Amino acid sequence: MSAFEFLGGEAGLRELVDTFYRYMDTLPEAQAIRRMHPKDLTESADKLWMFLVGRFGGPNLYVEKHGHARLRGRHMPFAIGEDAADAWMICMDRALEDHVPAGVERDELSAFFRMVCNRMRNR
Repeated sequence: MSAFEFLGGEAGLRELVDTFYRYMDTLPEAQAIRRMHPKDLTESADKLWMFLVGRFGGPNLYVEKHGHARLRGRHMPFAIGEDAADAWMICMDRALEDHVPAGVERDELSAFFRMVCNRMRNR
């Protein structure tokens, strides 16, 4: 089973992303990272969802609409240090806890997101 299928396909990834942004919008410890985003999180959520769909084995929605992700370059305008990366991961780990059963798969997903998150650090 692919990660895309394991996570519930497009619908499951949409739920994960929506939960992630709900945490970003509400957790006090995420407010520094929240301020880096626009007031309306719709576009941010759509972009993350499209990226994850393609990254985990579904259709390459992000690439089809926006071209290559170039994640590091797209995040360079934002001052992303260890605190911001940790805040992002708090939100993602909470979303994973809500949507992925405890076990190796959730641990691997968290490790993947941590690796990507740390690559975005530029401070």
